[in-house]
Amino acid sequence: MTTRLNPYLSFKNEARQAMEFYASVLGGDLRVSTFGEYDATSDPDRSDGVMHAQLETANGLVLMGADTPPEMGEPSSNGTVSLSGEDESELRGYWDGLADGAQISVPLEKAPWGDSFGMLVDKFGVAWMVNISGQG
Repeated sequence: MTTRLNPYLSFKNEARQAMEFYASVLGGDLRVSTFGEYDATSDPDRSDGVMHAQLETANGLVLMGADTPPEMGEPSSNGTVSLSGEDESELRGYWDGLADGAQISVPLEKAPWGDSFGMLVDKFGVAWMVNISGQG
């Protein structure tokens, strides 16, 4: 197996909803494991919490996420997830899906460096950047 770098997002009780949303936007196969499946909690209210979720798409995108248990404190800041490439139709489709309920900080349009670029924070509080190469 090749070494990969994968974004891993942290949530507070909404990992399942967020990962299902990303699967609806990006497509692919979503696998979800709960704390209850692995007896990783003694609290029955948390047994349905997501211990690990992994979304893999046919074109090689991988996104992971989980709920952060209260004993681990607040979920970590997720930084920014970046999607980039040359397929304008594909990337604009991802942008349109992620924009549902999002706060758009930079509209997806021509940037000074010649590409199309946009930034948003989705409805789950995750920041995304989309860059479409060579859009002049």
